[in-house]
Amino acid sequence: MSSEPPRRRYDSLRRTLQAQATSVEIAKAARRLFVAQGWAATTVREVAREAGVSVPTVYSAYGNKTGLVQAIVDAADLSADAPRMLAELEAAAGDPPRQLAAMAGYDRRLFERAADVIALVREAARTEPDLATTYTDARRRADDTRIQVFTSWPEGTLREDLTTSVDIYAALCTIDVFTTLTTERGWSPDRVETWWATTLSRELLA
Repeated sequence: MSSEPPRRRYDSLRRTLQAQATSVEIAKAARRLFVAQGWAATTVREVAREAGVSVPTVYSAYGNKTGLVQAIVDAADLSADAPRMLAELEAAAGDPPRQLAAMAGYDRRLFERAADVIALVREAARTEPDLATTYTDARRRADDTRIQVFTSWPEGTLREDLTTSVDIYAALCTIDVFTTLTTERGWSPDRVETWWATTLSRELLA
């Protein structure tokens, strides 16, 4: 039996968990500052101070400001629970209205939980090429999901051709529509999700 003290035995795991916790705190601090001050006005030094770590620690964890934003975007995707959408899509195979509702539910969760991140990336993408790529890639992944779902349906299910159908979906389920209805018009997120599901079925299905 090893005589190594238990505390020393788990030092490696402890360091790993501490590093993960530090990375999370850095990302949270960056999100707060980027949203409050904007991408361009926020420095890595300010992020470090907000997170209570050194500047080299921030660079070690994320590389640079662009890496920080990418981490925040990845966290936003996780918060919307893509695995839940996939499970719902698979459970609703052969039922296009239910599959549209599953996708609308994912969009609702994404916009409800990460609207500030989406607005941040969209604004920063206007002047930062790397973030423009991040934003474009996110839009492309969303379109790819819709294409995969739409092409799994029998021919004649869609009212329009595939490209137009993807365009219609993208025009309806946007952060701007969600924000207008919930913030300016007083709709609940549940109501937006239900309206999206109903409208998508009406507009996309033959």
